[in-house]
Amino acid sequence: MSAKPKVLTVFGTRPEAIKLFPLVHSLERDGRMASRVCVTAQHRGMLDQVLDVAGLVPDHDLDVMRPDQTLDALTAALLTGIGGVLDAEQPQWVVVQGDTATAMAGAMAAYYRKIPVAHVEAGLRSGNIYHPWPEEVNRKIIGAIARLHCAPTETAAQALLAENVAPGAVHVTGNTVIDALHWVTARIAAEPGLADVMTPLAARFSGKRILGVTSHRRENFGGGMEAIAEAIATLAERPDVAVIFPVHLNPNVRAVMNARLAGLDNVALIEPLDYPNFARLLDVSTVMLSDSGGVQEEAPALGKPVLVMRETTERPEGIEAGTARLVGTDSARIVAETSRLLDDPVAYTAMSRAHNPFGDGQSAQRIVNLLAAG
Repeated sequence: MSAKPKVLTVFGTRPEAIKLFPLVHSLERDGRMASRVCVTAQHRGMLDQVLDVAGLVPDHDLDVMRPDQTLDALTAALLTGIGGVLDAEQPQWVVVQGDTATAMAGAMAAYYRKIPVAHVEAGLRSGNIYHPWPEEVNRKIIGAIARLHCAPTETAAQALLAENVAPGAVHVTGNTVIDALHWVTARIAAEPGLADVMTPLAARFSGKRILGVTSHRRENFGGGMEAIAEAIATLAERPDVAVIFPVHLNPNVRAVMNARLAGLDNVALIEPLDYPNFARLLDVSTVMLSDSGGVQEEAPALGKPVLVMRETTERPEGIEAGTARLVGTDSARIVAETSRLLDDPVAYTAMSRAHNPFGDGQSAQRIVNLLAAG
């Protein structure tokens, strides 16, 4: 009896783990293929939180991150480390997600060995190789290598077809982040203690409208971060508003935010949240202010408008659907757009009730079926 085809799923950051654990769960339940997992630990602590809540134990852990590591040093470590795992496992498929250095290096290492690559969340494009940086180029490299392109939306699929990707290789699957959000909200409902970090914060700011904030993009380091901090400080002057801000560990973010926002009564600068508590933050927030990609997909699934603090987005579907709005990093514009949502119920309702274009919670099984079909 021949062995089952082997699928190696490779990821290293918290967002990748969130978007890939539903696929790993589905592979394990499905049984048509043998599932193996390699983590690079590009984000160590934040990755481990997701692994723990999702119940995933990696088969390989490369633990590549080093203090102040340059992008080229990180890429070299990823490429050689993943290559060694591929030589040991010899899988029939390598699965990568999104646009990280781990995903790009995983695709390259597989390509060097002529192993087919499946790209989850394929086809996102901003059209500017420096926004987001270096993610836009990472995506394009993976797009040139992948045999199976799992596009989250029709817009993403069309972007791939415009780059002359073979139509038969492109499939609209929805985004697995919605699968993950459905799974974790069900877990929280059954086990409220999973999100207990948020409980005292929700109580502290009871009666106020909560602005959830995340910010970590490299292209916003420096002046962009300072402008975001100034906007948050201005918004926090409103007596009806409170801000909950899980501050990224990167010192380019943390130093700026602490300098401007620490000590403000209506602002809670907190440590990065694990996934259940972050899902709870989405749930209790009135508006999300973020430069993250994933938040643009997740928050609308819970009916929460997203103001995107970037100049471009590779997720135009949210903008077109009305669930998200690009506001850039100009302080005055961030304040004005947030205030409009807080003060104009019609504007708020239009965004909060807009149809989420990113999926129905069944994306992982669709991808498993495509992998099984070869």
